[in-house]
Amino acid sequence: MKEEELTRLLTLAAEDVRPAQPATAGWERARRVRRTRRAAGAGALAVALLAGGTAIALRPADPPPPATSATPSPTRHPAPVQTPPAELSYPGDPLGRLGDPVGATLSAKPVRRALALHQPVDPQTGTEGRIRVLGDDGIVRDLDVVTPARTRDAEGNEAVPLKTGSLSRDGRTAAFAQTDEVVVVDLTTAAVRRFPLKGYLEHVLWSGDRLLVGDDATTYEVDPRTGAARKLPVSPWNVVTPDPAAPDLRDPADPGRGDRPNVLLELGGTPPSLTRIEWGDGTHPGGGTHRGSGPVDVRALPPGNLVEEFYGRGWQRGDLVARAGWITTGNTGSLEGVAVLNARTGVVTHLLVLGRDRWKGCCEVLGWDRDGAVLLRHNPGGLLRWRPDTVEVTGVTRNLYGAVSLAAG
Repeated sequence: MKEEELTRLLTLAAEDVRPAQPATAGWERARRVRRTRRAAGAGALAVALLAGGTAIALRPADPPPPATSATPSPTRHPAPVQTPPAELSYPGDPLGRLGDPVGATLSAKPVRRALALHQPVDPQTGTEGRIRVLGDDGIVRDLDVVTPARTRDAEGNEAVPLKTGSLSRDGRTAAFAQTDEVVVVDLTTAAVRRFPLKGYLEHVLWSGDRLLVGDDATTYEVDPRTGAARKLPVSPWNVVTPDPAAPDLRDPADPGRGDRPNVLLELGGTPPSLTRIEWGDGTHPGGGTHRGSGPVDVRALPPGNLVEEFYGRGWQRGDLVARAGWITTGNTGSLEGVAVLNARTGVVTHLLVLGRDRWKGCCEVLGWDRDGAVLLRHNPGGLLRWRPDTVEVTGVTRNLYGAVSLAAG
């Protein structure tokens, strides 16, 4: 047999024999299959993209997806009925020095600006001490240039002379109602002025650069520079201390008196009502005094919450008024608390519930600070700061017994 014939016979026989390495041959076949499928898939994808691109080009653009925030935004409407924490924090405050020992006399060291007035009262005996002045330098001064007597009414009931409205909002002047007069002290010079007014005067508060002084029968508007006075048809118990930043109405008939707010609010008593008083001294269209009243509206509060009665001085900041009172929440009534309401609409927006086992009238409001917090007493012996818009309640000072007036607002 020739060599060429032998080679051909061996080749034909080998075609039916399985490879010696079947796994390698299998992977090779699989690789070829994957390559073929990828090629086919690539072609199909190209066709799909071409068709899809044409369809997208012909279809109007979809609107952009809504923007999302990585963190949830804070609530804009905190709980309308709030309570202080079980344990108060005291982050530190300039008013915390109100209880410091006296370091100077006002006559020797007048203040640039007073932060507060404080008249200590012994909680056991009810005996009051001398009035003190806390300056913005942190020094407590003795008000040695005058010693106001207790206020008294026609029935002989007496009270300490320092009232929540005694200190002007700029912290430069103090006023004290007295029987048949009002005493005005310039805290920056220690000068004292006395202006005669008829009556058993008990109440005093500042309305811009005006001074309101009153008793059960009469409220006077007094110019603290000259003593010129006129009567106003407002209740000295219920008139709200106005916001010093509120717009004023200049009285062209009396330019020497400067700007004066033309609206005072009364927030009174039982049943609670909101009264707006406007007068014009003849410059208002129609002249005379214009009164209008409306009820306090608690419909914005959860059911079962209401104000039973207000007490203490009301304080205004913008459209909001804060005042202490006795409140009902749920099935519990006669609780101490503070209400914040809209002065224009009478709607109560927030309540701070302070409980029942406290001194009667424990929680009188002392004003607003510049950050929108309500400052209030928290007897026995404390001051609180409440932020209705953030539900934050913190302590200002402990063990401060007696009367306090703040340059708040």
